[in-house]
Amino acid sequence: MALKPKTRSKTSPLVSEESLDLLRQMPLLSELPLGELKYLAYTLKRLTLEPDTIVFRESEIGDSFYIVIDGSLDVIMGIGTQDEKLLATHGPGQYFGEMSLFILDGRRSASVRARERSHLWIMNRDDFDGLLDRQPRVAYAMVKVLSDRLRNSDNAAFNDLREKNRQLQTAYDELKTAQAQIIEKEKLEKELQLAAEIQMSILPRDLPALQGVDFGGHMDPARSVGGDFYDIFWLDEDRVGLLIGDVADKGVPSAIFMARTHALLTAESLRGGGPGEVLRSVNTYLTRLDQGDLFVTVIYGIFDVRTGVFTYARAGHELPVLVSDLGEAMELPRRESLALGLFPDIPLDEQYITIPAGGTLLLFTDGMCDCRSPQGEAFGHERIIATLSALRGLSARLTCEGLVNALLEFRQDAAQDDDVTLVTLHNGKGLP
Repeated sequence: MALKPKTRSKTSPLVSEESLDLLRQMPLLSELPLGELKYLAYTLKRLTLEPDTIVFRESEIGDSFYIVIDGSLDVIMGIGTQDEKLLATHGPGQYFGEMSLFILDGRRSASVRARERSHLWIMNRDDFDGLLDRQPRVAYAMVKVLSDRLRNSDNAAFNDLREKNRQLQTAYDELKTAQAQIIEKEKLEKELQLAAEIQMSILPRDLPALQGVDFGGHMDPARSVGGDFYDIFWLDEDRVGLLIGDVADKGVPSAIFMARTHALLTAESLRGGGPGEVLRSVNTYLTRLDQGDLFVTVIYGIFDVRTGVFTYARAGHELPVLVSDLGEAMELPRRESLALGLFPDIPLDEQYITIPAGGTLLLFTDGMCDCRSPQGEAFGHERIIATLSALRGLSARLTCEGLVNALLEFRQDAAQDDDVTLVTLHNGKGLP
């Protein structure tokens, strides 16, 4: 129920000019004789409202309407609900609540709440009927006011409907755009998945099988597609080629550059020639492509199955790690080298080493060194050597798995920042 504001009757026969001017300003009463205006100003009851006082609520039955003397009041639909909507604000000289005098059941169509301290005149049904008896022309004035209000209400409803239609159209357009983006995203994801499958198909499915010697390989891209690659393949009945590379940057451009580099390297290696000769030929092709923002670090080596000697060339790549059957790291020689694709003439680190009986050789990309724990600590070169030493005596495949597991345990749920690729060669005391 609405709060019951206090009312009082006018006791003074004097009527202020201010009250008369206020009544004259009302379209409903502006044409009434002065005597009638004075009579209304004297006889109508007054109502004082404090801020936030509710005069009446929607759907309540009423038999009076109100004229604003001073202050302001809000006309509200759905008051106190999530759908509360301000319809209008009435100030001095305006009136509200008259519809209850014309509707058969007399129910209020909206609620009214004082915005600030306000004073009102109250005209009940008896007051209104008496006014119509004395001044029939008031009925015409009221019909005109009601018609104006109805027209304004219709215009407001039309504008509101048009705005809702505009919002609905905007939402529909945004939905179509979002749907198109989803379709495009799904298409891109499928293309990336296909690219990843193509990239993985480049990797060797079956590794060479030798008496007493075995190989292992693993690649884990940081994104759907990566820039790392490796390969292990027969060159002839006595020699096996080992290849590992890392293209600068990640994603689709580096993956395309990787595939091109891998194809060049395998093609050149099968044509014959030593590791250094193969890398120099491929570098010549890559520099002609003029893709200065892309380059690739590489190790290409040839393992002689008769002697156990691994001859290799290194182009800016991580230095290999070799451990004995006792788990001792063996220091490897190194020279200055640069990645392929940077300059036409580059220095290469060309070496040869013998894989001792029981020894394991590891080739890896820098993604393994740079892998970080949740605290930001890098896995590092020393930890690689320590892990590889602890895995001594295992096959190349199990060594690969052990290194990957150690890396995952170290990284836990931290993000993978770079591709990780490993190649292992284990001489199970079959050579030399």
